[in-house]
Amino acid sequence: MNGYDLLLDNKQNNHFPGVTIGIVTNNKDPDGLGRVKVKFPWLSQTEESYWARVLTPMAGNDRGIYFLPEIDDEVLVAFEQGNMNVPYILGALWNGKDKPPVKNDDGKNNQRVIKSRSGHQIILDDTDGEEKIVIQDKTGNNQILIDSKDNKMNITVEKDLTIETKGKITLKSSDDDVAIECNNLSIKTKENYQLEAGNNCNITAKSGLGIKCSAGVKVNDGSLEVM
Repeated sequence: MNGYDLLLDNKQNNHFPGVTIGIVTNNKDPDGLGRVKVKFPWLSQTEESYWARVLTPMAGNDRGIYFLPEIDDEVLVAFEQGNMNVPYILGALWNGKDKPPVKNDDGKNNQRVIKSRSGHQIILDDTDGEEKIVIQDKTGNNQILIDSKDNKMNITVEKDLTIETKGKITLKSSDDDVAIECNNLSIKTKENYQLEAGNNCNITAKSGLGIKCSAGVKVNDGSLEVM
């Protein structure tokens, strides 16, 4: 019999009706079942509970929302049929020490936020007339912004952005322009390259323009002017 069992033996019938507060002591489940252990400060400062399953939405075979409580998080605990040998974690709690990631000072409750330990976050902002979705990393320098007000989307990165696919990439603007601005632009194809303009096609170079082709260059137009 371990220390936790001895503590329970000292309680009448080892039963606890209702729910109680626990502090997470271990979240490294040896069986990989997403369970945690807790201590009950009102019962002992050192003894741990048995492994407790964690309530989460959409739990199932290789699916569900996976948010394990952190060590020292305050959680709300219930027991199966009141049996303290079978605890369940109903959710985590904010308190005077652990504060929410955002405040609701204006009482309008406009933001829904998912924020990780390092500071990565997803923000769903329901502010009237300023609705948006923000996905950003802990630095705040790398961000995806979906702006519902202006129906636009911005992707901001501090350094490189790579888009890789085994299929086709299409950039299409039905009613407006596509602009590319950079220091240097390199386009390389393994096979054919085609440039087609519905009206005019202008190429301007401040220093020089070179065209090189191993099979020769062919220019065919009804009107050709070389200056």
